[in-house]
Amino acid sequence: MAGRARQSRHQRIAAPWGAWLVLAWLCLGSAPAEALEKYGRPLPSMDGPESNGQEQESLLSGYLLSAAFPYNPTFAARPDNTGLVGLRHMIHLETNLYKDYLQFYTDQNFFSDREDGWIRLTEWDSTYALTGSIDRWGWRIQYERDAGLDRRTLIQEYGDVLLTGRFVAMQDSAWWRSTFPQQNLTAYAGAGWLFHNSSYFARPDNTGKALFRYVAHADLDLYKNKLVLYADANLFSDREASNNANPTELDWIIGLALRWRDYEFAVYREEDRPLDRSGLIQKYVAIQLRYSFDVPRSLLKRLNPRS
Repeated sequence: MAGRARQSRHQRIAAPWGAWLVLAWLCLGSAPAEALEKYGRPLPSMDGPESNGQEQESLLSGYLLSAAFPYNPTFAARPDNTGLVGLRHMIHLETNLYKDYLQFYTDQNFFSDREDGWIRLTEWDSTYALTGSIDRWGWRIQYERDAGLDRRTLIQEYGDVLLTGRFVAMQDSAWWRSTFPQQNLTAYAGAGWLFHNSSYFARPDNTGKALFRYVAHADLDLYKNKLVLYADANLFSDREASNNANPTELDWIIGLALRWRDYEFAVYREEDRPLDRSGLIQKYVAIQLRYSFDVPRSLLKRLNPRS
């Protein structure tokens, strides 16, 4: 959907170019880098750096979240840019198919319209993907479909591939480990290609057709993975433009997340703006509660001890 968390498109500070340059320096100016949480969604990982490798023991993991948009002057509640988002509900599920090399995940996002009572759902964004990583490099192939729920609207859908490189300060920088022994910085950057795009737009005002995606993300652990500052940037290019590699849209997010066990409370701001011309800027501030869960493989053995 236009302006949604276009990872999803989830899905991005008053000086967005400054945020992008900082993210690019953090990610690209670093050593070899795999995608944070294996794919470029803008939410920070619930796992700390010491959890590497534990995913292989998981049968099914994911999270549930709900968010409210107390400030939302322009962020649309349907793919055709009608309404204003009031609430967001999401379920994320992932499972390992073969160690870290191959996983499957799905995201199901639902939005309501604050101009239509806040409660009734008005949009459903569904994502399905295969993803994996080798050392510091990650890949993803994904299909997304965004559609209206309460009325017939335009449907935005695409298929894309994404390659990313990852930097983990506690693992990759001796200076960081000695200077900030209680904090960690995780960052990734990469580029993708929308190889199939029947109706996914290149700007927030639903003009153009997206072709390339450029991403960057950073999580700064402020206190023992309990307090995390995160930022995310997505840029899209227009396949119908004369230079179809030049970015035409920037989506950026900056947020602060507070964790307690498997729960996370976050406050974040997103802004999606055109870059090559004036036009609609979609923006909001949201508060969000997320619950993370994991079903270990050992549960199968406990349920069926003879296997």
